[in-house]
Amino acid sequence: MRLHRLVAILLLLESRGKLKAKDLAEALETSVRSIYRDVDTLAEAGIPIVSASGPSGGLSLMEGYTVNLKSLHNDDVVHLYLTGLGIYSGAGTESGHKLQNALLKLEKTLPDAYKPDLNKAKSRFYFDDTPWWRERPKVPCLEKIRSALWKSHKLTIHYRKPGGEMSVRNVRPYGLVVKQGEWYHAAYCEEAEEVRIFKCERIAEARKAEGAYEIPADFSLEAYWKERNESFKLSRQEREQYPVVLRVKEPSVNLQDKLDILHEALDKDTVLLTVNMYGYEAACRDVLEIIGFAEVIAPEELRAFVRRKLSELQNWYAN
Repeated sequence: MRLHRLVAILLLLESRGKLKAKDLAEALETSVRSIYRDVDTLAEAGIPIVSASGPSGGLSLMEGYTVNLKSLHNDDVVHLYLTGLGIYSGAGTESGHKLQNALLKLEKTLPDAYKPDLNKAKSRFYFDDTPWWRERPKVPCLEKIRSALWKSHKLTIHYRKPGGEMSVRNVRPYGLVVKQGEWYHAAYCEEAEEVRIFKCERIAEARKAEGAYEIPADFSLEAYWKERNESFKLSRQEREQYPVVLRVKEPSVNLQDKLDILHEALDKDTVLLTVNMYGYEAACRDVLEIIGFAEVIAPEELRAFVRRKLSELQNWYAN
């Protein structure tokens, strides 16, 4: 939400002239300390904000300076906000073009004194969010889903299940979530009569359906997503138990983040970790990433698998 606050601070200072940090904090439902941190960020970005003490003091933009955010349309602000959250569809997409247009509008309103620094930053920094060795999967209907969500109109979607089977659903868009670069659509499915999560790359077709709707007042996208995540992890843990005992000298933070640790015990100068690897096949796939710094103690079938793999590697490199 920080980008939202930064833009809101600029709009409030430009429209009201001068405001105390306390008033800004109350208006934006944050702390005074956060307001001062945001003001420092804006100042570092070249926005001339003046701070005056005393009963008639407060924060204001330098006299004669304007951010001219009025030139931005609603869609422009939305795309800038999404980008501030790290949600960016990338160059070449419709969202990417809209973002570029919004940035160009902001760039044109900057005073000449700031433009050399902006051009230097554009030539020195480049953000590439595509993974190595493969492209991100295409999300063909993302803009239609965004539009339906923003304008509150229903959609009829053609959804491809993990097994490849296609189904047709009538949905009411409730929200979009991005997790590790992948888009998920939270929507009320009229056929299932409940809120469901749809992976956006599996939506092959989306068209506007008749009828408007309202998202229930008590629905929270963040709370629903977190609840679904926890439910998924718990159900997986309950259904797929495959305890593996690993011996490590010291469990690193990276190792702890990767593994579902069930139990931890000291064994002389080493640590025995009991982790859930969800099944023999999954364990065979994942254990190869950790055999360089963890010894598989049990079960024996997985330890035997590691021995075979190490023997194969030794044979490959023997000559």
